[in-house]
Parts: sequence; C-alpha cells; structure tokens
Amino acid sequence: MTAHRKLIRRTALAATAGVAALVLSACGGGGHDMGSMGSDSASPSTSASAEAGKHNDADVSFATEMIQHHRQAVEMADLAADRASSQEVKDLATKIKGAQDPEIKAMSGWLTSWGEEVPADMSGMEGHDMGDMSSMPGMMSSEDMDKLEKASGAEFDKMFLEMMVEHHEGAITMAKTEKANGEYGPAVKLADDVITAQTAEIEQMNKMLGKS
Repeated sequence: MTAHRKLIRRTALAATAGVAALVLSACGGGGHDMGSMGSDSASPSTSASAEAGKHNDADVSFATEMIQHHRQAVEMADLAADRASSQEVKDLATKIKGAQDPEIKAMSGWLTSWGEEVPADMSGMEGHDMGDMSSMPGMMSSEDMDKLEKASGAEFDKMFLEMMVEHHEGAITMAKTEKANGEYGPAVKLADDVITAQTAEIEQMNKMLGKS
C-alpha cells in the first residue's frame, strides 16, 4: 500500500512538474512571440524615424547659412521699431521677426543633433561684421546695414523695404536649393514654408513701395 501511495505521489508530482513546464514554456514562447511582434510593429516607426532623421551636406549648409540669413533679417526688423515712420512697415517687421526667430531655434536644434556647429551670432556686433556671410544670396553688406541703422522716417521705410525684398529673394534662392538637394524632411518642409511666406511678403513689400 505504502509503495503504491509513493508511486501515485511521484506520478502526481511529475504531472505537476510537467504542467508547470508547459505553462512556463507557453509563457516564454508567448513572451518571445510578443517581443517579436512588438519589434515588427515598432520597425515601421523606427524606420520612419530613421528616414526623417536622415540628412546630407545640403541640409547642413542650408541650416547653417539660413540661420545667419534669418539673423540679419531679424536685426533689420529690430531697427524698424524706433526708426520706421509707417505702422505698416513696423507691423511687417514684427511679423518677420515672429516667423524667423522660431525657425532659427529649430535649425540650431538640427545642427546640434547632427553634431554640427551652430554658427556664432554676429548680429548686433560693432560695425555689423558679416564675415563670410556676404557671399550668401540677398545678404546685406556691413555698409548697407550701417546706412539702414542711420536712416529714419520715410527714408528708413523705403530702404528697409527695398533691402528686405532683396533679402527675401536671396532666402528663396537658398530654399529652392534645399528643396532640390536636401534629404532631411523637416528642413525641406521649412524650405517650402520659406518660399511660400517670403514670396507673399515680397508681393506685399513691392505694393508698399508702389511697385506692381
């Protein structure tokens, strides 16, 4: 009887161990399947994120140069506050600054994330030292900036509008180059936004100058 009971107990223990092993194996297998499912479902977004994160030399050049280009536009816009006589010019200057400040921050963030150097802020420096920036399309020279700073009233309004039209045309040229050669999605999108916004502002400024 005792031997028979021992045999039953052993069989029950073996069965319990077997069930436990099956449960563990099922859990382990399920975990593995879920893990692989998770990885499969994550891969499109990972790949999309990698896609969005891809950039090339054109993107780096665009961000580096456009930061400096935008900084000069903001510097010009800042001058309008106490030099412009036309409220329309003042409002336009505020709008330009409001649009371009956040874009400078965004592009600086891209350069930092790519391990590239954010260009030093030369705006507001004595003598408006443009360094190598004057080679960029639409950039004003140090002399231009000095003249604008010394102007006021209607003279300032006209000079500001004429310079900003040229400045915007340069930005559009740079943005078109980025659209043609860039790879980084947000940079290409920003280039598109620059073209749309600044084309509209050029039309507005030409009307203000009395040009068709």
